[in-house]
Amino acid sequence: MSLVRDLPVSISSSESSLIAATLEGNDHAFRILVERFMDEVSRTVTGMLGPVPEVDDVVQEVFIKLHGSMSSFRGDASLKTFVVRMAINKSLDALRKRKRKLWIKPWSDLPESEPISSDRTDFGITSGERRTQLRRAVNKLPDNQRAVIVLRLIEDMSTEETARILDVPYGTVLSRLKRGLDRLRIELGDSTVLSEQ
Repeated sequence: MSLVRDLPVSISSSESSLIAATLEGNDHAFRILVERFMDEVSRTVTGMLGPVPEVDDVVQEVFIKLHGSMSSFRGDASLKTFVVRMAINKSLDALRKRKRKLWIKPWSDLPESEPISSDRTDFGITSGERRTQLRRAVNKLPDNQRAVIVLRLIEDMSTEETARILDVPYGTVLSRLKRGLDRLRIELGDSTVLSEQ
């Protein structure tokens, strides 16, 4: 029996000890890692795909892939970066599948737009409607700009972290962020809605 497999692990265990225990077959250690990153992965996937039923499937795929890839984790970046990169990549896969389906799906089967709420603000638009407009605008962005917007503005990651996760240069993140924000401002018709962070 491996000593690592038999060592007790808890929520407060270090990331490195949880990784080592997982590699030795300790399922409890892996469950702790899943719980540690679940919210972040769910937010990232939802940010990329929108609040759709397939989010749960993609989140599950991320953790299945993480379990199978633990042995390839070298520790060059944090496990968080490793996991979020998987979430972005799995989301991009799902977006590509979605686009392929749209080409073959009859137009009559496409979902209707969400109903407009009657709960109006002084400006005639509810905050829920504004979020819906923003979500639709983000969905129209090219995938590479959407990934940067999600990581920088939804996940609140730094430019350096975003560059590491997407494996692109720092300057590429800045340019995709600027182009994405410019497109969102045009789409939403309001230059005060978003500010670069």
